[in-house]
Amino acid sequence: MTASPQHPPGSLLLRCAGRPVARYVIRPDLERGMAPRPYLHPVTTLAGTPVTELAPDDHPHHLGAGVAVPDVAGRNFWGGRTFVRDQGPTELDNHGAQHHRGFKLRDPDGFVEDIDWTADGEVLLRERRTVAAVELTAAAWALDFTFSLTNATGGELSIGSPATNGRPGAAYGGFFWRAPKAAAPPRVFTPEAEGEEPAHAARADWLALAGDGWTLVFAGATARTRRDPWFVRAAEYPGVGSSLATGDRLPIAPRDTLVRRVVTVVADGTLDRDEAAALVRKAVTA
Repeated sequence: MTASPQHPPGSLLLRCAGRPVARYVIRPDLERGMAPRPYLHPVTTLAGTPVTELAPDDHPHHLGAGVAVPDVAGRNFWGGRTFVRDQGPTELDNHGAQHHRGFKLRDPDGFVEDIDWTADGEVLLRERRTVAAVELTAAAWALDFTFSLTNATGGELSIGSPATNGRPGAAYGGFFWRAPKAAAPPRVFTPEAEGEEPAHAARADWLALAGDGWTLVFAGATARTRRDPWFVRAAEYPGVGSSLATGDRLPIAPRDTLVRRVVTVVADGTLDRDEAAALVRKAVTA
């Protein structure tokens, strides 16, 4: 097959119950300022509706679904500008990249991958990433995404965010999903909250983003993951992440490993709160 933006070189197709549901780009050809990293795009519902966005005009460094962190020991693995305390968003030559090292397992419905997070010629983190597509119903499937980050430096290392660097409400960094932008913003809800403002920065077992003909339900699938608050945007752009660093920087001691698991229900149609909760229960225990 000839390479194209829809079928880039160095990518694989993820299938669920035999149907293609996502493309995983392993070695993206991106400028250094984009913080090059593997990502999933397009991700679709079982009916084929796209539910990710790649390099949109409002945030060109948003790359579908994956893991991105704006501050790892002062290096930017998110892309774009860096938020500097008392200075604001600033163009810095501090971008890192995630480099695919190899697959430990590779099947049509998932894979286990090793990734190096490097900056200035040094490996800061070694990641083990496990991704699986699981069928839930005839109209819904789940993306099960686990990442383990190990401090590879031999010294102290910490993860930060614009929030820990002085920008309130901007604790993004970790698992992040950029959804497609439409004329109207998607509905945001959790088991207890309704709307973007009450859901943002809150801790909840799951958070749903419901757009035109699709619903995404993000669930922390471990007790530790559920302690991380949600980062959510809807009015400005549709995006959801699980925040690693909120009020304080998150330290990772030498050779220690941080593990997070987020399971995302990808459903056709608009789910209500009870339907979302039922699919999350099924997805997390599948």
